[in-house]
Amino acid sequence: MAEYFETDDITKGFDSSITKRILTYIKPYKMLTILSLVALVVSTAGELLSPVIIRRAIDDALMKSWYGFSAAVRGSEADKTLKVTDADPEIGGTIYLRTSRLSGLSSEEKAGLQAEGIFNPKEMYVFKVLEGDGAQAALRAARPELFPAGSPWGVISTEELRALPAAEAAGLRAADSALIVRYVVTLLIILAAVLVSTFLMIYLSNLLGLKIMKDLRMQLYRHVLTRSFAFLSRQPVGRLVTRLTSDVETINQFFTDVLSAFIKDFSIMAGAIVVLYIFDVRLALVVTASVPLVLIVSSVARTKARDAFRNQRRWTSKVNSFIAEHLSGIDVVKLFVREAPAKAQFAAHDAELMKANLGEMHVFATFRPAVDFLATFTTAIALCAGAWLYLSRSISLGTLIAFVNLIGMFYSPIKDLAEKYIMLQSAMAGGERIFTLLDADEMILDAPKAEMPPRIRGHIEFDKVWFAYKSEEWVLKDLSFTVEPGQMVAIVGYTGAGKTTIANLVTRFWDIQKGDIRIDGHSVRDLPLGGLRRAIQPVPQDVFLFSGSIAENLRLGEGVAEERMKLAAEAVHANEFIEALPAGYDTELSEGGSNLSQGQRQLLSFARVLAHDPAIIILDEATSSVDTETEKLIQRGIEGLLAGRTSVVIAHRLSTIRSADKIIVLAQGRIAETGTHDQLIEKKGLYWNLYRLQNSGLV
Repeated sequence: MAEYFETDDITKGFDSSITKRILTYIKPYKMLTILSLVALVVSTAGELLSPVIIRRAIDDALMKSWYGFSAAVRGSEADKTLKVTDADPEIGGTIYLRTSRLSGLSSEEKAGLQAEGIFNPKEMYVFKVLEGDGAQAALRAARPELFPAGSPWGVISTEELRALPAAEAAGLRAADSALIVRYVVTLLIILAAVLVSTFLMIYLSNLLGLKIMKDLRMQLYRHVLTRSFAFLSRQPVGRLVTRLTSDVETINQFFTDVLSAFIKDFSIMAGAIVVLYIFDVRLALVVTASVPLVLIVSSVARTKARDAFRNQRRWTSKVNSFIAEHLSGIDVVKLFVREAPAKAQFAAHDAELMKANLGEMHVFATFRPAVDFLATFTTAIALCAGAWLYLSRSISLGTLIAFVNLIGMFYSPIKDLAEKYIMLQSAMAGGERIFTLLDADEMILDAPKAEMPPRIRGHIEFDKVWFAYKSEEWVLKDLSFTVEPGQMVAIVGYTGAGKTTIANLVTRFWDIQKGDIRIDGHSVRDLPLGGLRRAIQPVPQDVFLFSGSIAENLRLGEGVAEERMKLAAEAVHANEFIEALPAGYDTELSEGGSNLSQGQRQLLSFARVLAHDPAIIILDEATSSVDTETEKLIQRGIEGLLAGRTSVVIAHRLSTIRSADKIIVLAQGRIAETGTHDQLIEKKGLYWNLYRLQNSGLV
C-alpha cells in the first residue's frame, strides 16, 4: 500500500543559501531581534563574569596573601615580569607583592631570587593600619611588632594569622570582610541580570520564532490557494499539510532552539577559552589539548545521530502511514477478515520503530557519557597541573577554582551539540522544502484587461478550444459551441469524453492551450478571476461541506441575507429536512458533513450555489448521488430558479436533461451530435445508444 505520510529524509547538511533566506524573515522584527541579541549578550557575559568574580573574591579577600621582595628587585631582570610600582606595600625595606603577581616567574627564577636573598618564600598577610580601630588597638598593644612605626601597613605571617583568636583576626581582616560583601552583592546582581536576560532571551527568541512561523505559514497558505489546479493535482494533500505544519515548525525551532542556542553556546565556549588564557596560559593549554578529541567525538556523534534520527523518522512515518490507512479503511479490513494479518504487519512495523528509537537512544547514551568523561578527565588534569602550579606559588587558589568552573562551562554546550545539529539539519530540510513550494510559480494568471461587467447575461462561446492536462494528450480537440443567455445546455458522453473538463475551463480552474472561451463576448482570460468565478458557480460531483453550521456552509463567509439563503434552500427542497433538524439552520455539521445523508449533502450544495445568485450555473453530475424521488424535487426546484440564468448540465443520467434547450454529445474530445432530446433520439446515433442502454433498450 502507498504510504500516506512522507518518508523522505527530513535532515540535510548546512546550507548557507537556505539560512540566508530564512533570516530574511527577521526583517519586519528588527527591534525584537536586537533586544533578543542584547539579552543574549548580557546573559552570556554574566555567565562568564561569574567565575571571574568568584576568583576575585577568593584571591582578594578569602585567600589573600603576599610574598616579600627586597628593594633590590627594582630594576632587576625579574622586575620586568613582576612590574613593581610605588603603590605596592613596602614595610621596613621589604616590598610585598600579591601571589598572583608571581605567576609569570618560573620555579628556577624564584629559586635564583631566593638564593640571592631577594625573594622570601614565606607567605605573609599585609593589612592596612586603621587608626582608632578597637580590634587593631588591642592587637597593637599585644603584638606591637606587627605594626611598624610610621608605616601605613602592617604585616603578619599567614600561619600567625590563622593562630590568632577569631575577634583579633576579624579585626585585621575587616577590609576583607567588607570586600567579600561587595563581591557577594556584585555576584547577586550579575546572577539576577543573567536570570532576567535569560528569561528575556528565551521569551523574545520564542516570540520571534512564533511571529516568523505565523508569517511563513500565512505566506504558504496564500501561495497554495493561488496555485493552479495543474500544480495542486500533482501535490498529495498530506504533503501540503506537512509543509504548512511540520516543516514550518522546524523553522520555528531554528530560531528558538538552534540559532540562539548556537550563538550562546559558541559564545560561552569561546568566552570560556579566552578567559582561561587570560587567567593562565599554561592551564589553558592543558584544557585546549582536549579540544581536538572533543571535536572528533562530536563529529562522529553528529553523523551517527543524524543517521539514527533519519531511521527513526522513517519508521515513524511508516507506522503513521499504516495506522492512517488501516483506520481509514477499517471497514475493508473487517469485511475481508484482515484483522490478524494487519496486527502482524503492525507488530513488525512497531518492532522496527522500537529498534530505530533504541538506535537513537544508543547514540546519545554513548555521546553524552563520552563528553562527560572528557570533561571530567580534563578537569582532573587541570586540577593536577593547577595544584602543582599552586604549590609552586605560580597561580592563586582563586584561579584554580575559576578554571574548574570554566571547564564545566566549556563542556556543557558540547553535550547538546549533536541534538542541536540535528535540529539545524531538520530546519535546513524543512526550509528547502518550504522554499521549493514557494518558488513553484504555476498559477492561473489573473491580469484582467477589462472590468467585470455589472451584469452577466450568460452568453458562453467555445471557439476552437484545444486542451490537454498533459502535453499533447488532448482531452478537447477543436471544440466549438455556443450557449445563449437563459438556455439550459446539457453535455453528455461516455466517461473520459471531456464533460467535466468543460466545467473546469469555463471557470478557469485550468487554462486552455489553443482557442478561446468567451463570456458575453469577453475572453475569460481578460476578466478578473474573482469576478468570473462569482458569476459562474459550479455544483461539483463530490460535495464538500466544512465543519460548522448549515447556515455558515450556505453563506461561506459572504453577506448572504437570511431570506435569500432560505429561499435558495426552499427552491431545491433542502428547507424541508433542514427545519426538521433540532437546531435548524444552526445545526453543526461534523467533518465533511458526515452527520447528513449523501442526498442531503447534495441538496445543501445546490442551495449553497443558488444562495450566491450566480449568472451561470454548471451542474456537474449534480443528481448522481440522490435517489429518484429526491431527484424529482431537485429538478422542480432547479427549473424554477434557473429562469433567466444560463445553465450547463453535465450528466450521465439522461432522464434529467430531457427538457434541455440543447444537448451536446461528446466523443473523444469532439462534438459528435447536437440537438434536443427528441431530435437526437430520432437520429439514432450516439445519444440514442446511450439513452437505450440506460433504459434497458426501450426508446
